[in-house]
Amino acid sequence: MPSIAHRGRGRRTINEINMVPFIDVMLVLLIIFMVTAPLIAPSVIDLPSVGKAARQPDQVIQVVVDKGDALELRVNEQTSAVTLPELAAAVRRAQGARGSVAAANSAVVISADRSVQYERVVRVMDVLQRAGVERVGLSVQLKP
Repeated sequence: MPSIAHRGRGRRTINEINMVPFIDVMLVLLIIFMVTAPLIAPSVIDLPSVGKAARQPDQVIQVVVDKGDALELRVNEQTSAVTLPELAAAVRRAQGARGSVAAANSAVVISADRSVQYERVVRVMDVLQRAGVERVGLSVQLKP
């Protein structure tokens, strides 16, 4: 049998990647994401807002929680050391010193060191809330 000789017309390997199927798949995925993205409802968190008070407080009482869990009470530039059990009575005395109208419109601000445990700050807030203090806030430092 005679053999057939191929002169330059033999099979060659293709060194290129066929991009058409890849592009088709990517377009289908793009369409799927574009259709489903509006259907996904983002989670809604109801954050507290600031500045809803009708007027500024007449008096600001500051409770400072130190690194060593020591409490200080600052009222009108006067600082006194207090313990957690006597904190509520000290705040009530500071509110009552200016009269009953000022006591209703006085705010208590808790300033805690960054390294203080969160549990300690919550305990201070709990003591103040149980004592009937209505306006309790947290002091933060804004980054420049």
